[in-house]
Amino acid sequence: MNYISTRGFTGKNNKSFSEVTMEGLASDGGLYVPENIPKFSKLELDQMSSLSYVELCTKIILKYTDEIFTESDIKDIAIDSYKNFNSGDIAPLIEIEENKYILELFHGPTLAFKDFALQFLSRVFNLILEKNNKRITIIGATSGDTGSAAIEAFKNNKKASIFILHPKGKVSDFQRKQMTTVHSENVYNIAIEGNFDDCQTLVKKLFMDNNFKTKYNLASVNSINWCRVLAQVVYYFYSTFKIKNNKDLVNFSVPTGNFGDAYAGYIAKKMGLPINKIIIATNSNDILARFFSSGEYKVSKVISTLSPSMDIQVASNFERLLFESLNNDADLVNKNMDDLQKNGFFKLSDDILKSLNNTFIGISINDHSTLKCMNYFYKKFGIIVDPHTAVGLQASYINSNLQEPIITLATAHADKFSQSVEKAIGKKMNTLSNYNNIFEREEKFKDLNNNLDILKNYISENLKYQFV
Repeated sequence: MNYISTRGFTGKNNKSFSEVTMEGLASDGGLYVPENIPKFSKLELDQMSSLSYVELCTKIILKYTDEIFTESDIKDIAIDSYKNFNSGDIAPLIEIEENKYILELFHGPTLAFKDFALQFLSRVFNLILEKNNKRITIIGATSGDTGSAAIEAFKNNKKASIFILHPKGKVSDFQRKQMTTVHSENVYNIAIEGNFDDCQTLVKKLFMDNNFKTKYNLASVNSINWCRVLAQVVYYFYSTFKIKNNKDLVNFSVPTGNFGDAYAGYIAKKMGLPINKIIIATNSNDILARFFSSGEYKVSKVISTLSPSMDIQVASNFERLLFESLNNDADLVNKNMDDLQKNGFFKLSDDILKSLNNTFIGISINDHSTLKCMNYFYKKFGIIVDPHTAVGLQASYINSNLQEPIITLATAHADKFSQSVEKAIGKKMNTLSNYNNIFEREEKFKDLNNNLDILKNYISENLKYQFV
């Protein structure tokens, strides 16, 4: 499988899976996408429907790798990645009522869906690094969950140093503590004055500085990294096979801010999975919901909400969908992204929007509705959900005209947002035992202004004895 950039790599510059995994962001600022998406036949889907999660993971991801990875390698990586998930089923599917399901993706070590991708990615990195005898500097931005999942996956790794940027004061206390109370020597937490989009922009600028990127061998763990998206494709197959055979359609409701999780569902559909609609469930930071209604992608001010991991305006992974929607025309992608940077918006044609609406529905849920949904599910079903999952659930009920089953992705454990949950359900929660003293643990992080040169200096100062 070869990969191209959304912003202009031609055929002669195609990259391998190992290369795009290590690079993360293309040197032209684009995101890597496969040259083509493999599609399973109906017979193959039938045969896959009884596979275990690890077996399914191996079969799907092997379609996208290169000669460095054998089938045995991928299977071993999958087994190792998910061995510490704290439930008998890696991704339990809960039926709440007829045609309504919750897919629990929070049973990993940091209680969020990001564990599926980052546990896998860390082991892919290690295999590549071992075969090439190299080490890397991981740079990542987080709106809350990616940071803790990445740190958990890479802490104490002798082949990697990891720098995670989070927006100061704009993640939950639990999320921050998950990151900043890990005291491994290779872990560096940075609190940036600004919002998540500011953090994400700094990371992208680092990767576009080819001298700095090469000097410190930078690698990305954000969902700009194709391997992360790919790892998330698997649970769409897994959950669909649990409730329906491949002749029947299903829908998914995906609480999302950066579009990576929803894009993974789109890739699953292109691979042949019988997905009808993917509901893009946003909070009041509704750029994606507005786009799928109007065709206009217009940035507005980031609003702080009860679902902070989705407090995002510029959704990085949307560029992958944009590239395909524009018939893989990198020049048009560049034009639209330039318009976004200069004018704060771009607009696609009605024909393109109509085509996208064959798959995507955009719904925005405000904090008031989020709290009501959390309260409703607790009182009616005895289920405690976090505010992000509540956004997805509420959006799924708004779309009551969909006749097929709707699977809502439960992206985080309620413990990570206990303050909001307790406000919604009117009672105090019992924190999981392995986190019951998290708020008393000593923190370690660095406050930095939103400035690229300051960030570069901080990274250089901490790596000067590790790279030459």
